[in-house]
Parts: sequence; structure tokens; C-alpha cells
Amino acid sequence: MTDFDPAAYLSDELLERIRARAAAVDAENRFPDEDLAELTDAGYLAILVPKALGGAGLGLAEASILQQRLATAAPATALAINMHLVWTGVAKVFSDRGISGLEFVQEGAAAGEVFAFGISEAGNDLVLFGSDTVAEPQPDGSYAFTGTKIFTSLGPAWTQLGLHGLDITSPDGPQVVYAFVPRTDAVTTRDDWDTVGMRGTQSRTTELHGAVAPADRVVRRVVPGPNPDPIVFGIFSVFEVLLASVYTGIARRALDLAVLTAKKRTSKKTGLAYADDPDIRWRIAEMALAYDGLLPQISSLATDVDQRADHGALWFAKLSGLKHRAVVAAKQIVDEAMLVAGGSSYFTRNELSRLYRDVLAGMFHPSDPESAHATVAAAWLGPVSS
Repeated sequence: MTDFDPAAYLSDELLERIRARAAAVDAENRFPDEDLAELTDAGYLAILVPKALGGAGLGLAEASILQQRLATAAPATALAINMHLVWTGVAKVFSDRGISGLEFVQEGAAAGEVFAFGISEAGNDLVLFGSDTVAEPQPDGSYAFTGTKIFTSLGPAWTQLGLHGLDITSPDGPQVVYAFVPRTDAVTTRDDWDTVGMRGTQSRTTELHGAVAPADRVVRRVVPGPNPDPIVFGIFSVFEVLLASVYTGIARRALDLAVLTAKKRTSKKTGLAYADDPDIRWRIAEMALAYDGLLPQISSLATDVDQRADHGALWFAKLSGLKHRAVVAAKQIVDEAMLVAGGSSYFTRNELSRLYRDVLAGMFHPSDPESAHATVAAAWLGPVSS
């Protein structure tokens, strides 16, 4: 990545336009259509697509840097785009390992298709290892999906939904089926996204009423439960790295805002500039120490995915741990930035108040704190004795 210039893919001018719209998107609880349009025109949705197929040919490590950069301007936009990049990232994981089946994702992304991530289901803590959505095989090899997905980012904008469901009727069932369905009348997107933060993602509930994935868009059938299949590794690795990247971007923006505040404010009590106040300097140093620790972790693990490193049974512990640490550190950094800025940061007009609300979403993404700790404990201690 020595020659990698993030501004070549996400220019300063585009970043500032996105930043200028972020507050209104949040206040109006709407999808950032303008951001998506500009990012699409800039080729951003195809950054992980090979050059031969019309993309930028970047790796996960480079995409991570770009997502950190985008999140400094508009965390919700970055998080929404994350879900599209997850599928293009999984397609890259497949192609890098000589596995076919997701070329249509790469070609579609280069042509302007927007892929959404339809995995989360209410009450389903199995996540990738099971599904409450019914996947019914059809005579022509297609599948009809019936069920409800939650937290479907890009709700108003996606053109293809990557999802999973459970096939219990085939002779080799049960099988978790991964496939892609287009937006049709068999798909209902509820207008129910009214949250504390990350409002621009518009991660609405999606109802599937026999939505059909054509046979050539049924990409994987795997046995339920923990599984080393490439679709499971691909989703988990790209998802966790890019999530860590978005929350690290939030941390960077909070740190920058704290520094700006410290440099322009003066204490009435001491007469010192905030930048010279020992307590403020300590807080900002704490923020920087936490932030600096995230960068090499993300870069290293993203590069390992790109270079097909072999971490064996430790892969999932490393990935879930990375996401967990990034979210915890980002929340700590935003908390400290609020204290540096003082009471003004509590007003909704202050950008820090939006970051404060946005960063809270991190605890709800897989792997949540309980799952991350369970995964790491199992990697080091083995399974719980029965």
C-alpha cells in the first residue's frame, strides 16, 4: 500500500460535501441519496472489484482505510456502504481463493447495482450458523424465501439483497442457503427506522413473502452450525474488518474535534488555553493512545485476509476481537471528546452529539460483546465442558 492515495478514490471535495449533508440526514431521519449517488459516480461501490471487471482492484486493507476516511465525514453513510462492500469483499475472498460463484456481484457492483446485507433476524443469535427464514427449493433450482430480516441497511436504495434461509425439505436438509433476491413485489421494506443514532443507514425491516432467488443467484448451501465454508469465513472476515474501520473513523473524527476545541478555548478560571491545561492534555493523550492502537490491528488483520494468511482456528477469535476492541475504544474516545468540548457538545447542533449517538450502534453489531468473549474464550480454553 506504499503508493495508495485514499484521496484518489475518495476526494477531499467529495468528503466535505458528504460531511456538509450529514447533520441534515440525521435530523430528518432519511437516507443519504445524494451521498450514494456521488459515491456511485466516483466508482466507490466497486473499489473491491478487480480492474478487469471495471473496478478499482483494491484490497480489504485499502478499503478499510477508505471506510475510516468516509466515517470521519458521515458515519451513517459509511456504515450503509459497508453492507454493500461486505458482499463485494466476499466476492473478492472467493476469487482470491479460486472459488467461483460470485462474479455477478463484482460485475453488478461495477455496473451500479447496490447490494444489501440480509442476515440479521430478530432473536436469532446463531447469525450465520442458522436462520428462521424459510428457504423453499423450486423445481428449476431457484429458492423462494419467506421470513423477516432486520437491520437491513440501504433499505430504500438496494437493488439486490444477499440473504440466507433454512432449507429443511431437501433430502440433504437442513441446509443454510445463501442467495440473492432482487427487489420485487415479494419484498416489503418497512419504513420503521427511527433510532437514536446511525439514522442515515435506514436499516429497515425487510419482509420476504416468497421472494425468489434465481438458480444462478443461489451461491452456497452449507450445514447449519459453526462451519469453515468460505461463505462463512468471507462474510465474517470482511464484515468485522469493515465494521472496525467505521468505528475507528468515528474515533478519529472525535479526536480531531477535541483537538480543535482545545486549541480555540481558554479557561476563565486559570487563564490557560485548553491546549495548555494539564487535564485536557491528559484526556487528549488518552484518546490518541487508544486510537493509535487500532490502526495497526486493523491493517494487519485486513492484510492477512488479503494475503490468505492461515490463522486456523484462531481466525474467528481474532476477527471478533478486532471489532470488539474498535467499538470499545471508539466509545471511550467519543466520551473523552465530549468532556473536552464541555456542555456545548450536548446540543444536537454539535457534531460530537451525533458521533456520541452513532457510536452506540457498535455494541449491537455482530460480534456483540457476549459473542466476542465467548468466541475468544473457546479459542483459548476450548468448548465448555458438558
